[in-house]
Amino acid sequence: MFNIFSKKNKEKNAFKNETRPYQTKSVSDQTLSNDLHKNISIIKESFADTADLVCKTINWNGKSGFLLYLETLVDNELIENHIIKPIKQAQEQPIMEVITALDLKESMKLPDVVQALTSGFCAFLLPKSSKVTLIKVSKQNNRPPEEPFNEQVIRGAHIGFIEDLNTNINIIRNQVQNPKLKVEYITLGKTVSTKVAIMYFDDLANKELITKVKERLQSISADIIQIPGYIQEYIEDRTYSPFPQTLNTERPDRLIANLMDGRVGIMMNGTPTCLIAPSTLISFFQSPDDYNGRVMIGSFYRFIRVFSFFVTIGLPALYIAVVSFHYESVPVELLFAIKSSLEPIPVPPLLEAIFMAVTLELIREATIRLPNPVAQTIGVVGGLVIGNAVVDANLVSNMMIIVIAITAISSFIMPSTEMSTTIRLLSFPLMLAAALFGLIGIVIGFLIIVIHLCKLESFGSPYFAPFAPLRWKELKDTIIRFPTWMLNSRPKDAQAAYRATQSKNPREWDEKNE
Repeated sequence: MFNIFSKKNKEKNAFKNETRPYQTKSVSDQTLSNDLHKNISIIKESFADTADLVCKTINWNGKSGFLLYLETLVDNELIENHIIKPIKQAQEQPIMEVITALDLKESMKLPDVVQALTSGFCAFLLPKSSKVTLIKVSKQNNRPPEEPFNEQVIRGAHIGFIEDLNTNINIIRNQVQNPKLKVEYITLGKTVSTKVAIMYFDDLANKELITKVKERLQSISADIIQIPGYIQEYIEDRTYSPFPQTLNTERPDRLIANLMDGRVGIMMNGTPTCLIAPSTLISFFQSPDDYNGRVMIGSFYRFIRVFSFFVTIGLPALYIAVVSFHYESVPVELLFAIKSSLEPIPVPPLLEAIFMAVTLELIREATIRLPNPVAQTIGVVGGLVIGNAVVDANLVSNMMIIVIAITAISSFIMPSTEMSTTIRLLSFPLMLAAALFGLIGIVIGFLIIVIHLCKLESFGSPYFAPFAPLRWKELKDTIIRFPTWMLNSRPKDAQAAYRATQSKNPREWDEKNE
């Protein structure tokens, strides 16, 4: 037995002492020399067993240079037109003046050369030179910008981000032609590097907020950061909270609106999703449609979303509490209908609700994973066939089917799919509390949620603002929306350098406002 434990300890220590590949000196610290063939050997060694690495010999000004690139990443036509032809036709001009490509740079460091080759660059090496000319000739395989599937609007811009970072920044800069819009790049990932952009308005964003975002991003030390969800878990204040503390969007107009409030955007290459910090709970209830239509219509739908939040969390729990403990509070006619529906059901209401809620999540997950035609079939089968079958088999009452259906519809109203999933998840502990303690359990459950929301922060901003702490002036754009000309200050939670957005009386032509 003791030998077994000692063996495990040895294995554990061996794992601790194991040197990671990216901590060795092989790539990270090397610089190139004046020996051409040695430089080529070092680069080839970095790409050992890589079948798509191409090495071509090109004569320039009486010298034999070498062109290296990964053929799966580059455009051969660009190489021919912008590199090979100009070099063959050149005489004694410097190489940086000969090549006609737009993106040119030189480097003496091996990591820069390796990173450039994996990003769609060509490396041109000459004898007796430690400098490598890097030319961008990457192949473009981007899809056209389309409206995000998860954030569709009735009225407004029908364009969204794509998986290419440069294209996304181009979309933003085309809409915001202002030199104050700053873009800073950092690279995340030790083994697989990912380019990340930090966007903000230099005169609006709080310097401390910018520094905080940079510090949290730069502190990430992982092999790979491939999706925004990884970044969220590294930079959010409370990782285990069910509530997301950074807003994510695929809409340029939504990002621009938040940048104009003084917030910071975080975009990464390879994904259309942008993170926005700091964020508050109410920001997940807002949609571009709220501002594209009439004030009363926008306020009505905003109120509907907030109402659906409470319906999704509390309706199943309320039904369980009423039929289990507080049936005397139900009108007699409705009570008889509920009683006749529950009589043949052999299981308690809690198990009914959990069974139907889990079944709904299974159907939802299946429709997401399957192709569209099959997903529609699954939706019909799940909604009609299974619903009728469980009622006919006396496993679930008709009333419970209605309650769960209303709950599901309410959860899908949310503009943010992340928040929609969160509120559906929170309904389960409330159902359990209702089954154990009735309405008192629901009240206690809601109090715990509110206390948790009051304690949450997003990059130093109160998550439950402007309700806690209460800021009366900022309630103009929360549950209901006031006219745009009355929203003359930025939210305090955005931490903007200055809050005024317009003059105190932007409708000077209207004598009624004087």
